[in-house]
Amino acid sequence: MTEEKVQYELEFSVKASPHMLFPFLSTPSGLSEWFCDDVNSRGEKFTFIWDGDEKVAYRLSKKTDKHIRFQWEEDHEESNSYYFEFRIVVDELTNDAALMVTDFSDADEVEEDKLLWESQINELLHTIGA
Repeated sequence: MTEEKVQYELEFSVKASPHMLFPFLSTPSGLSEWFCDDVNSRGEKFTFIWDGDEKVAYRLSKKTDKHIRFQWEEDHEESNSYYFEFRIVVDELTNDAALMVTDFSDADEVEEDKLLWESQINELLHTIGA
């Protein structure tokens, strides 16, 4: 029996509108600018490519300019409830946008994975000039 993974959430302040940010989270061309080297998609199936290695994820849900949720193929096949999600939250008073990242990791890898996400999101913010 494999150990249960731990859910965690990270929040990043973004100086960009949801309409401008969302394509970088949801389209192959946008994701390939910061998340990985290349992305191919056929419907709900996304193939992410890093240094020639491919990893497949399925898009579980999407609401334009709000959120997108993916599940890695191995979790999909094993009927696990693990996923990773990008959610854009806008403060109604200040109109400031925040990008929320939700993911799951093994307990002993959470801190390392958080650092990886921070690095990736910093790359995203640099890419969009935010």
